[in-house]
Amino acid sequence: MNETATAGKLYVMGVGPGASDLITVRAARILSELDVIYTPTGKKGARSLAHAIIEEYLSPNTQVCTYHFLMKADIAAKQAVWDEVAQALKEEVANGRKVGFITLGDPMLFSTWVFLLQRLVSQQMTSPSWLEIVPGITSFSAIAAASAMPLAMEDQTLAVIACTASETVLEQALLNHDCIVLMKIYSRFPLIRDLLQRHNLLEHALMMADATLPTEQGWHNLAALPLSEKEGMQGLSYFSTILVNKNWPLSR
Repeated sequence: MNETATAGKLYVMGVGPGASDLITVRAARILSELDVIYTPTGKKGARSLAHAIIEEYLSPNTQVCTYHFLMKADIAAKQAVWDEVAQALKEEVANGRKVGFITLGDPMLFSTWVFLLQRLVSQQMTSPSWLEIVPGITSFSAIAAASAMPLAMEDQTLAVIACTASETVLEQALLNHDCIVLMKIYSRFPLIRDLLQRHNLLEHALMMADATLPTEQGWHNLAALPLSEKEGMQGLSYFSTILVNKNWPLSR
């Protein structure tokens, strides 16, 4: 795309963990000025949570395009969707439109947006002038604030790990870092809890699901979680996260 031949622009905005008043002032301003916005959904036909968060900031004249990003599919099917959306975004900008793309949390952390970015940037991986990325509040920042638990202090190290990683990778993170953010734990909670127990970290860990949403749930002492409840955690929300700080016992 010829950058000098178009007045269009693509704004990629992180809309935070869930509460509509946790988006940035910059994002709110941009949202009110868009010609079209692309919103993601993880389930076909389902309403986009990201869209629900920012709906009040949109102009009634803004066109809304919802895309189903496949969560459970082979890589070829996922790549086909990424190719389609990236091409649509490029065409919108080439047509001189002010285009928005929104994602939960921050766009540059465990986000589908990064796969689109790979398709939009040049071979030199430089950001084009028609692209602006607006950061957003992460779920673990919101959880730390709500629970008054520091993410990291002074010379502590902090690791952010997706629990889709192997047990070995997860255990090494627990061993090698003072503070750990464990994301995407919904289907692996029994394993994660056992690892925390094995390394005497249960009293330093807390868990929250659906942070800042009306369905928010928190467990501030995983050591006291009954076995029966532990077994019931198989149905945890997709938006569930554990924070660990080895120097911050939650019993204090």
